[in-house]
Amino acid sequence: MILDTLGVGLLGTSTEVYHKVKQYSKIYSSDISSTIWGHLDFRLPPLYAAFVNGVAVHSMDFDDTWHPATHPSGAVLPAVIALSEAFPQKKKISGLDLLLAFNVGIEVQGRLLRFSNEARNIPKRFHPPTVVGTIGSAAACAKLLALDRVKCKNTLAIAASYAGAPLANAATQTKPLHIGNAAKHGLEAACLASQDLQGNKQILDMESGMGAFYTDYSPQSLPTLQSYAWLLDQQDVAIKRFPAHLGTHWVADAASSVRRKLVESSDNLLPLDKIEKVIVKVPEVKYVNRPNPNSEHEARHSFQFVACSALLDGSMSVQSFASENIQRPALRELLCKTQLQHPADNKPSFESLYCEVTVGLQDGNTISDRCDTFYGHWRKPLKKEDLEKKFQSNASEVLPAEATEGIIETVYNLEKVKDCSILSMFLSGQSARALSEKLRLL
Repeated sequence: MILDTLGVGLLGTSTEVYHKVKQYSKIYSSDISSTIWGHLDFRLPPLYAAFVNGVAVHSMDFDDTWHPATHPSGAVLPAVIALSEAFPQKKKISGLDLLLAFNVGIEVQGRLLRFSNEARNIPKRFHPPTVVGTIGSAAACAKLLALDRVKCKNTLAIAASYAGAPLANAATQTKPLHIGNAAKHGLEAACLASQDLQGNKQILDMESGMGAFYTDYSPQSLPTLQSYAWLLDQQDVAIKRFPAHLGTHWVADAASSVRRKLVESSDNLLPLDKIEKVIVKVPEVKYVNRPNPNSEHEARHSFQFVACSALLDGSMSVQSFASENIQRPALRELLCKTQLQHPADNKPSFESLYCEVTVGLQDGNTISDRCDTFYGHWRKPLKKEDLEKKFQSNASEVLPAEATEGIIETVYNLEKVKDCSILSMFLSGQSARALSEKLRLL
């Protein structure tokens, strides 16, 4: 999860929304600064480094997804990395410190989500990372700061007052700000609590606290540490192969399978002129029902676009969402022939949804295929070599090869690293040769 999040964050530094928030953040300055991923010569105060790097992680909707629905890593990792650089030199943060804080931030999100059945479905009203991600970021930062029990409670209380963002901004440049703000606000909540700012210490147990977000929120007592089972030991996350809403990944796999059947006798060319209609059976998720997307952000949140793009190309990639591909005539023609259907048994849950794509031909024949679990889902996780290929492809757009390899080696040995600032150095683009002294810490 850490390696994947770093890769998509590095790739995200090339996006328009990232450049906008980076430029905005230059108005802030501080004696304490943290790394902006992919930049040797630009640093920001920790709060705004967490914000900018968090925006980068979600700028292409390429970051991991969990069940119940949220993007768990992007809200936490930018915050703890930025905070780790803000400590005085005499207080080095080890890789194990960073890893434990990250796990705490993920665990808190998962526990809160499991107190609601509503949270198990794809959201309708608000974007979950803005709620549980903010609180997870706060918990992780409180752990890294080694705050006592009272200050930890205040941290979560403060974070809860930063939480929430309406889902109406999905498929716009504002949605990536949700992750950036979750990282920033969680870090800010921990810093404020460290200064003895107080909040309602029962906020996670109250109808007017966390219950304000989930109508069926029902908190439960957690097991003792002696019998505690970590959620990441019970369920993996979904790691995306292309940058779009997770629900579209079922569509891509089903449509790609249909294409393979269609082109068997057509010299690998889609017989576009013979296609009469395309039926895509998916759950009813209104913000991913976009029959005519006109921007990369709308295309990333469009069942129809991904179905047509995968039919035309046989697969999806980062380049699928380039403007020239979104506007190509063949895709626009196919979009006009595409309809969504919502079978009653197809529930809007990342655990149980499916996609069936059917292409109807002018001669009356139909070709169909169905995807119940796409490659990258927690039931069918990416192989280690494929995750590494994704990271290398993403990071190499921004960093030199030595820095990219340095990140892989550091992440895989994180629990042995005595000073995790080596990770930030690689993220800034410094090469392994420039860090020979640091490498001996592995």
